[in-house]
Amino acid sequence: MHVELPEKLYYSIGEVAEAFAVNTSLIRFWEKEFDVLKPKKNAKGNRKFTPEDVKNLELIFHLVKERGFTLEGAKTHLKESKKETLTKFDMIRKLENIKAQLVALKESL
Repeated sequence: MHVELPEKLYYSIGEVAEAFAVNTSLIRFWEKEFDVLKPKKNAKGNRKFTPEDVKNLELIFHLVKERGFTLEGAKTHLKESKKETLTKFDMIRKLENIKAQLVALKESL
């Protein structure tokens, strides 16, 4: 899954939830469960997610929803090998993007 968000410093929880096609409650739940998610909160208590938070959410989404990890398994995986997982995840996303571009090019011919 590739997340389409405009280039901004901060994203609201609604924007993030819409980009991932999930409920805002799931984003709030993952925030409690995973230590890597630390969105800023304004005076009203509204969450503001940075691009780094979105990248971490994308990684969590990949592990839990796409690869079928349990929450405990995803937490353990992130703690033990976050750098390695992040590198592989970035590579997978780039390859998926290239594949999508090639498929679009093939269909246009």
